[in-house]
Amino acid sequence: MASAPLTVSVVSADQQVWSGEATMVVARTVEGEIGILAGHEPLLAILSSGEVRLTLADGSKVVAEAADGFLSVENDTITIVARKAALV
Repeated sequence: MASAPLTVSVVSADQQVWSGEATMVVARTVEGEIGILAGHEPLLAILSSGEVRLTLADGSKVVAEAADGFLSVENDTITIVARKAALV
């Protein structure tokens, strides 16, 4: 059974790094690594430097490095805002 899509945006201070739909997002926060699937409770977390891993509906992966920012989850929409972010 396929997961419902998450709408994801990864932005840095000066550009949009990636935007689209994913079935899962894994990111490193100051409290540890977190995995997010559709239906996740609303959340605001401070990012720690590290990878943000996105799993797309076809099973492929998108990986970005992000540092100094936050991650917001609400209504299956994930926004990752970082001072520095880039696709790997």
